[in-house]
Amino acid sequence: MVYDAPKELLDKVYEAIEVAKATGKIRKGTNEATKAIEKGIAKFVAIAKDVNPPEITMHIPILAEEKGVPCVQVPSKEELGAAAGIDVPTGSIAIVQEGESKKLIKEITDSIKK
Repeated sequence: MVYDAPKELLDKVYEAIEVAKATGKIRKGTNEATKAIEKGIAKFVAIAKDVNPPEITMHIPILAEEKGVPCVQVPSKEELGAAAGIDVPTGSIAIVQEGESKKLIKEITDSIKK
């Protein structure tokens, strides 16, 4: 199930992506995120709500749930792309190596489960 991140959690999601980009590894884009989930290497996934058409990212929450990967929905693909350090909007991001964002991801997943 995809978790719609409340405002206070959004900052943590973006921060986790930025920290993972700097100290670990991320996969940018829906195709890369899908492959990471399928291979079982994704630790955390964020998808944008404003993807058009929505069918592009529709399969990700289902896949993530099957594989037990926490999946969070953020409102903007522009902000998701910016957090990933790219100049273009992106529909989804998968963190495959947490690096120093491990604690942030744990905080996010703990608040999702509540």
